[in-house]
Order: sequence, then C-alpha cells, then structure tokens
Amino acid sequence: MAKTDALSILESAEVKEKLKELDGNLIEAIQKDALSNRLKNTEYSGDPTSGSVVINRFKNSESAKYGTARAAGKGTKLTNNGKVTINLDTDREIIEEIENKDLKFFAVGGLAERRTKNHSKRMAAELDRAFFTLAESKAKAVTLATGVTDIEDVMEAAIQQIETTNNDWVDGVDRADIDLVLSTTAYGKLRKYVDVVDGGVGAEEAPLFHGVRVYSNTRQTADVIVMRHGSIGQPVSIDDYDAERIGLSNASAIELFYSYGTAAVTPDLIAKIVKLPVAAASTSGSGDSGTGTTGTDASTGGNS
Repeated sequence: MAKTDALSILESAEVKEKLKELDGNLIEAIQKDALSNRLKNTEYSGDPTSGSVVINRFKNSESAKYGTARAAGKGTKLTNNGKVTINLDTDREIIEEIENKDLKFFAVGGLAERRTKNHSKRMAAELDRAFFTLAESKAKAVTLATGVTDIEDVMEAAIQQIETTNNDWVDGVDRADIDLVLSTTAYGKLRKYVDVVDGGVGAEEAPLFHGVRVYSNTRQTADVIVMRHGSIGQPVSIDDYDAERIGLSNASAIELFYSYGTAAVTPDLIAKIVKLPVAAASTSGSGDSGTGTTGTDASTGGNS
C-alpha cells in the first residue's frame, strides 16, 4: 500500500500546491544566494517571459541660451543612444528523477525541499558566473600609478576611475552608486586593513570602504571588479516547478526550466584589476623589481 500512496502523492492537488510553495522558496533562495541579483540592473521595460527586455540609457541633457527653444519652436529631443536590448537566449533545465523507493523512505516533501535548496544554489552559481564573466570581459583596466601597492591606495584608484567618468551619459558617479567586488584574497587584505584602522566594521552584509559597498565573491577571476550599480542587466524567467510520472517506470521527475540573458548596460562604468600589485622587494642588488606595481602591469587584460 505504501508503494501506491507514494506514487499518487506526485499526482495529487496537494503536491501541486507544495510545488508552488517550493517554487516560491526557490526564487527567494536565488535572490539571496546570487550576488549578481543584488548588483544587476532591474530598470527595464518589457516582460522577461516574453523573451527580451529593453534597458534605456539617455544621453545627458545640455543647457542652452535662454530663448533657444522659443526661437526654434521646439525643445531638444531625447537621445536614447545607449539603449540595450537583452534577449533571454540562454535556456537551461534541471530535471531529476526520483524513484518510488526513495519516495517511500524520504517522503516527497522532505526530498523535494532538499533538492529545491540544491537547485537554487546551482542556479545562483550559474547566474553569478555568467554575470561576472561578462563584467570582466567588458571591464577596462584600472590605471595604477607606479609604486602604488598598498591595498587602500589600490582600492581608491579603482573607485576613482569609475567615480570620475565623464562622457555623453555620465558626469561623475556618486560613491553610493558604486560596487566594489573582490576576490576572497583581495577582500581579506582590505578587510584586514579596515579592521586595523577602525577596529572592524562588524558582520554587515555589505561593508563600506570610503563610502563604497564592498562584496567578497568566489565567482570571479579578477582580484578587483569595480562598477556602477546596475552596469549589467540579467533578466531571468523561471517556469513553475512541475512533477510528472516517468513512463514505463516506477519513478517520477521534478523539473525546473529557466531562461536568462546577460548584457552590459554601462560598459564604460566597469573596471578591473586582474591581480593585485605586489610591492617591490627591498634589494641589495639582485632582488625582484616588483612587476605589477604600475597600471600597465597590474591590470592588463581589460577590454573596452
């Protein structure tokens, strides 16, 4: 009798409700687990479920002499020359079979909850890697002055490169709008410096360094990525969890399908340092000259 009950669980209305609950838990967990979800641009028009969204980027306004619009009979038109369309063209799935024997011993609720947690972590990891791989490919190299190796000076240089950006769309960036994302090595060095200076800043989720939010990230290869918040868009569409009996078997499947797209919205506001510069060893004649202490050596590999 246990065998029949276990198989019927997946086909009942109760399990459909349970799967909806697990679906909500999955989305909530991804939002928490994926660092990219906290950094990405969400100011888009359109519905991700339609397959694409548009993120607008208007050129800065320019003042004119009083009376210019009156003489011309019209104002200046908006220039949306930074508009980015993001297609959700990466289609993924997680489909796992559950044998009836497992259902009998674990019960579908408990087993499904365990798998949901794993699914959310794997999906978050995939989204993060796509996000930061793109960020690194679009980032410009941070220019470091010769001899700049102290962690606080390196971070300041990275921040200021974004902060002082000036072009058709940007006239400087507020530090409150900048994110500093570090490898675990770089984060540890910066945190050690901060702890020594002010006794530590506690265990907050995103500590500040000179007014800029700082994150530790295991899913990037560069030691330092600095960007304006929302520089990359990554819309995601997740289908509801589903479960179905697998034909000609005594097993069922839990199925997750999702699609996403990743694109740089403001590539001019992303910079990186591939490897932290190393101070030149004090020499008495044959010491290392300290490669990586200049902007050219310390941050090569960025693309505009």
